[in-house]
This record gives sequence, C-alpha cells and structure tokens, in this order.
Amino acid sequence: MNGPKIYFTIPLLGGIDITQTTVSSFVVMVLLCTAAVVLGGNLQKRPGRRQVLVEKGVTMLYDMVESTMGKHNSYWTPYIGALFLSSICGSFIGMTGIFRSSTADLSTTFTWALMTSFLCWGCSIKRNGVGGWLKGFTEPIVVMTPMNLVSEIAQPISMAFRHFGNIAGGSVLTSLVYSALATVSAAVLGLVGRSLVVGIVILAIGAALLYSGVKGKKMARKIFGTVFAVTGALSLLGLTGIPYLEVGVPGILSLYFDIFSGGVQALVFSLLTMVYVGNACRPRQKHDIVFIILGGFFYGSCNRKSCLRYRRRYRNGLWCYRPGYR
Repeated sequence: MNGPKIYFTIPLLGGIDITQTTVSSFVVMVLLCTAAVVLGGNLQKRPGRRQVLVEKGVTMLYDMVESTMGKHNSYWTPYIGALFLSSICGSFIGMTGIFRSSTADLSTTFTWALMTSFLCWGCSIKRNGVGGWLKGFTEPIVVMTPMNLVSEIAQPISMAFRHFGNIAGGSVLTSLVYSALATVSAAVLGLVGRSLVVGIVILAIGAALLYSGVKGKKMARKIFGTVFAVTGALSLLGLTGIPYLEVGVPGILSLYFDIFSGGVQALVFSLLTMVYVGNACRPRQKHDIVFIILGGFFYGSCNRKSCLRYRRRYRNGLWCYRPGYR
C-alpha cells in the first residue's frame, strides 16, 4: 500500500503538500458542518421525526460521556462527538472509491492522539500546577520516573497506531484480494471458455440456482446462482478478460473493514479519549466532616449536644478540623 498521493504543493513555509488525506479530511469537515447546519436548524417545540432522531443521538452521546467521564465533564461532549464523527466518516469515505480514507494515514490519527495528550496534560497542570504535574511522574516512588515517562509517551503512539493499523491493514488486504480475484477470474473464464458444453452447463446451473433462490428467498442460492450464471455467460461470449469476481466479493470485505472495523475503531478511540481526559480532569474531592472529639475524653461521651458544641468550637477555630469547612 502506497502513501497518499500529492496533488499539488502550496509554495508557503517551505512548501505545503496537499495530499489525498488533506482533501478527504476537508470533504469530511464540509459534510459534517453541512449536516450540523441542516439538522440543527429550524428546531421546533413540537419536534418532527428528524428532530427526534437528532435529539436522541445527542442525548445518547451526553449519556455516554457522563457515564464514562462523570457529569462534571459533560462539557467535553461536543469535542468527543466531533472526534467520533470525524473518525467514522473518515473511515467510511474510502468506500466511495473516489477519496482515500483519512484514517488510513498515520498523520491523521497521530494528530488526534496528540490532541488528547495535550488536553490531559493541560487539565493536570490546571489542577495541580506545573510543579505538581511534574511531581506526578515521580509517584509512587522516584525509581518509577522512567517508567512513568515511557507510559506517558506511549499513550499517544498506541492510540494512533491502533486506529491507523486497522484501517490501513484492511485497505492492504482488500487490495490484495482484488488482485487475486482478477487472476482467478481470468483463470476460471479461460478454463470454462475452452468448451462450449461446459459453458452452457454452468450457465444452466446458475440460472436454476438463481431461480430457486428468488422463489425460496434464499440469499446464498441467489449469490451462487449469479456467480455461476455470469461465469457461463461470459465464457460463452468469449469475454475471458473481465475480472468479474472483483464485483461483490470484495464488497463483503469492505463491509467488514470499512464499516465494522472502522466503526469499532472510531468508538474505541473515542472511549480511550474519554477515559484519559476524564482521569486528568477529576473533580476536587470534598472532605467529609471530621469531628475530633477531644472533649469526649473530658465529657465521657459524644452525644448530639456535645457534637454540636465541638462543631461550634471548630467554627471558632478551636478543636475540630476540616479542610475547607470555613
């Protein structure tokens, strides 16, 4: 599998290459922005079917983010939604045969992974300060500092290669299958085309299977009947150079690699982003009320009256201590 083709270069900053990935990414952005304007405009108090579906999708997205990151991190929902839609649409756009899947380029997935890492680092610095963030690499003991640094560096790399590897691997395997099926098509047609009788027999078998599949509503018979009928017809016509097996069979692989695998990887990437960012943006813990009943040694027991007394004393800064209570 070759890298993305360069269409042209903009003579700025030493040259900016406009590649297939760049074009695909911009097409995805334009489609998503257009869909947002169309679906998000003209909202009604009494929603129609389209508005109900959109609101249901948005509600599901908010629920997923809140259940994974917590309600205090629900403001990350637009970012997670944009990341998920960009990922899944970037994978699906390769099915058109016109554009290259943007997620099949390592630069795309690595950029998304770096964005996640920068968000995590920014949240940690905002929460603990630069010193506290750097000190976190030495926990639980100083000896673990190299391991913590390697783990922090490996996080964006693993996220990027996981998504890129699945999509790019699917594209490579699909290309190999296309080449193999082209060779098989020529071999089968060349073998069948040597005999007129064999061609007629295969055509008849295909027609019988196809008729039986249509009448009995059997998908497998329809598929095999179509393959046999086309094989027999092309061999009788002498068209042995047509790679007819490339039609349909690779579509099953595309159904897996482009739709299933692309959707799963988009979901996994989004979930990992939610987990990493959610761990970095934890809420500040509220300490429980702690009553240090020093007076219990003097009064014998801590009844409601004595507890209230020590709570008043704590408010006056005397006996009880609770950080942030004042």
